[in-house]
Amino acid sequence: MPLAVDLFFSFRSPYSYLALPRTRALVADYDVAVNVRPVYPLAVRVPGFFKRANPQFARYVVRDSSRVAQHADIPFRFPRPDPIVQDMTTLEVAADQPHIHRLTRLGAAAQLEGRSLVFIDAISRVLWDGSVSGWNEGDHLAKAAAAAGFDLAAMDAAVAADPDRYERIIAGNEQDHAASGHWGVPTFVFENEPFFGQDRIDLLIWRMQGKGLVRRDAG
Repeated sequence: MPLAVDLFFSFRSPYSYLALPRTRALVADYDVAVNVRPVYPLAVRVPGFFKRANPQFARYVVRDSSRVAQHADIPFRFPRPDPIVQDMTTLEVAADQPHIHRLTRLGAAAQLEGRSLVFIDAISRVLWDGSVSGWNEGDHLAKAAAAAGFDLAAMDAAVAADPDRYERIIAGNEQDHAASGHWGVPTFVFENEPFFGQDRIDLLIWRMQGKGLVRRDAG
């Protein structure tokens, strides 16, 4: 029986995206299951968050995430358009959020199937790797989903037929995320212990090795 880890993830978080290559490597190299559990970004989860944050917060995230990507050789550019509808001058977050609602509910649908990592990885690359402008237009997402083994039209239809079902999954993810002891993303949680940030994966592996984690090729 493999060890299991929850990964609380936001489609708007650059660090969530930057955690994905090492998360894929973790699953490939070790006998562990990673259940990616999408949550809404802080801009949606915590109304007024950016208005209360230090003005340097967002500028630092932009600078730091870009250099993390460069250091790790991960293709990276902030999504065009932003998954969140927000006035970056006033920091006002719009009440209507079509992009992040769709993305997060689709992630919840993949979570229901038990294949959230492969889906979220495929979709996130369309947003963040810099190869696409207008990721929300045309068939960019559909092609990425199909390559990962998903029918995006069928997923969209299922979500549209019962959005509350997927909102309940997201709400449950957010409750468990908060209960883990952290509020940021990406947060990995193993046996109720949180590991916040893409730079805590080595520490997570160390902890799991103490609980019997083995490499897949150990035999």
